[in-house]
Amino acid sequence: QVQLRESGGGLVQAGGSLRLSCAASGLAFSAYPMGWFRQAPGKERELVGRIFRSGIITYADSVKGRFTISRDNAKNTVYLQMNSLKPEDTAVYYCAAPPTIFSSNYAFWGQGTQVTVSS
Repeated sequence: QVQLRESGGGLVQAGGSLRLSCAASGLAFSAYPMGWFRQAPGKERELVGRIFRSGIITYADSVKGRFTISRDNAKNTVYLQMNSLKPEDTAVYYCAAPPTIFSSNYAFWGQGTQVTVSS
């Protein structure tokens, strides 16, 4: 059974930083591409970025240069380092994994962690 658990959210002032973690179990973690998503109140869930098995990382334009995704395969954990946070980054952040290592959609989701950025 695949389980994803996010942690590290909280309240931070604009310009501050937070580091989110996502601990995974029940899958061959190192082989899986992992994604970070977020959903703000009243808005649809959006992709923040993805990290692939190859090490390639992609980001949404809105977070490029401010957010960094990394992974520690020994710890089955993927991270989202968020710097220069803005009020518009306020959202529930989720990590996600696809159903197979070859899939481009995401089937497994964590419970989410709230990030609130005050102005």
